[in-house]
Amino acid sequence: MIANHPERGQIRLENVLTALGNPLRLAVVRTLAKGGEHPCGTLLQGLSKSTLTHHWRVLRDSGVIWQRPDGRANLLSLRREDLDARFPGLLDSLLSAIESDGITLESTQKHISEQHL
Repeated sequence: MIANHPERGQIRLENVLTALGNPLRLAVVRTLAKGGEHPCGTLLQGLSKSTLTHHWRVLRDSGVIWQRPDGRANLLSLRREDLDARFPGLLDSLLSAIESDGITLESTQKHISEQHL
């Protein structure tokens, strides 16, 4: 694993909420919630590598995602089990709110790769 993955007990609500306060990162979580691992370069489109790296770091350091090397790429997955254990219902509420709010849904779809819609 890449460094800076907090242990389950170290995941703090304020860090998770800060990480999820960005439409791009919400879009990533929405995609990752469908399951599996995704290469980091396939989730978002139209953004620079440095911007993507920033968003992955925020999500990883807050405890929202796992990031692991796989050859020349990094694979991302949602830390659903850890987040559900720390903050029961948070992810389900968040994902439901995204789907039911047209404005948020639209803003989270803007940069999502067509293959993940």
